[in-house]
Amino acid sequence: MKKKTNYITPCGFKYLKDEYDKLSKEERPEILKVIQWAAGNGDRSENADYIYGRKRLRQIDSRLRFLGKRLDDAVIIEPNKQSSTKVQFGATVTIEDEEGNTKTYHIVGVDETKPQQNRVSWKSPIAKALIGKEEGDECTIKTPEGEYEVEISSIKYIDIKF
Repeated sequence: MKKKTNYITPCGFKYLKDEYDKLSKEERPEILKVIQWAAGNGDRSENADYIYGRKRLRQIDSRLRFLGKRLDDAVIIEPNKQSSTKVQFGATVTIEDEEGNTKTYHIVGVDETKPQQNRVSWKSPIAKALIGKEEGDECTIKTPEGEYEVEISSIKYIDIKF
């Protein structure tokens, strides 16, 4: 099977690793204790603690498999070590629309996306419209509300913090 590359910033990698560690070292052992205790109480078919514990354990194990795969496939890209004049992964891009409104986007990995904080995936329509462009370039961004023209006013490669 072909390995899928998971581009990610150092901060995004740490976030995934912290979640993995918390689930594997704290939550999973606690749930196992609950399941063992509940199993010792007799009939498991009507034991809510046992039934919920097993369900939660499956959820945790599923999430651990997912996170483990994402971490294994991770290629960490440090934005502050980029030296391109073009927009690429890790860029912090400020755009200006036709009315003079500005907005800044951070182009990050798919696991780090948070539109409320203007962190957009490098696979998103916004990032795809910006990648490869330079300061002063104009491009068309397609959104569910429609298309709009923007000009890239600045491109920076700085650490992206959560």
